[in-house]
Amino acid sequence: MKIIITYASAGSGHRRAAQALYNYFKKFCPHHDLQIIDALQKSNPLFKNIYSYGYPFLVNHALWLWRFSFWITYIRCLRPITKILVFIINRINTNNFAQFLLQKNPDFIISTHFFSSEIVAHLKKNHKLTSKLVTVITDFGIHPFWILDATDIYIVASDSSREQLILEGVEESRIQVLGIPIDSKFLNRYNKNILYKKFALEPDKFTVLIVMGSFGIGKIEKVVDLLYKEAQILVVCAQNKILYARLKKRNYAGLRIFGFVDNIQELMAISDIIITKPGGLTISESLAMGLLPIFITAIPGQEIENAKILARKSIGISIKDVALIRDMVLDFKNHPDKLKSIKEKIRQEKKPFATKDLCDVICQGSIRSTS
Repeated sequence: MKIIITYASAGSGHRRAAQALYNYFKKFCPHHDLQIIDALQKSNPLFKNIYSYGYPFLVNHALWLWRFSFWITYIRCLRPITKILVFIINRINTNNFAQFLLQKNPDFIISTHFFSSEIVAHLKKNHKLTSKLVTVITDFGIHPFWILDATDIYIVASDSSREQLILEGVEESRIQVLGIPIDSKFLNRYNKNILYKKFALEPDKFTVLIVMGSFGIGKIEKVVDLLYKEAQILVVCAQNKILYARLKKRNYAGLRIFGFVDNIQELMAISDIIITKPGGLTISESLAMGLLPIFITAIPGQEIENAKILARKSIGISIKDVALIRDMVLDFKNHPDKLKSIKEKIRQEKKPFATKDLCDVICQGSIRSTS
């Protein structure tokens, strides 16, 4: 069976989900003809750069414009206009990607970004491609751009996601609630005592992990200043070198600072809570590790929707004023039963085996074609 896994490198979550699927298929289904590709790599170079770097630029320097863009593309009465405009722009710049798909003509195309799903759906709708399209929605909320008639099946994060699709007119038979695919490293069991020694931490002290995306945005310094006397703190600065340097100068006891890491699962394994942005992949990884996520600096649009859904399920907490975070952390630190209760809800709600379950769905051939 020939399978193409595709994504768009606009935000790291779509890539991580695609890579997790690719790694799993490669390991457990090696007999398949498998390929992973960033759809933007086969698009117009200028378009690729605008698409890849436009999002981080907007959320860092023009958040109002990003908020407006999300809002205007969400309004139902404007969708015929916004969708066709976006479609035209995408088609003009993605001929190489379309030709690649037609040449390969795989049995399945698994897409973790609505951009690549749209190109595939267009080719299927015009009977140029016979592949079955599996769209993996990497957020808990559903933006209209994800909804495409030629999608054979949607893989969604939760029952709330399924209900949103049904309200948008998607047949329930085309929706499977498997969760968001994550790397298998988040499913492993870790020896905490070894990790405590590795990171020079005290085993019995309350530990807080702070991860704010690949750009390390948000009021991280203020959070650290509020919490360093109350807990051990692990901060992942990613590519924010200025933040890394400023935190290093503080020289707080119990503060551990990291740049880019490839062992975030180890940091999660020894943490009691995580303070983070509500991105779909980060949420799924945190829940898989049994961590309560506390959200700050949510980006308008999908991240706010993600946070709202988790709040309704009582397995995530949003804080608008970071000055309140110290009292919240102290409350969980001093009342471990309260934290334990939430973690039990997390255990019941989390869907850590999405990667395996999606592989099983495809290998069992239980997807009917819409073409």
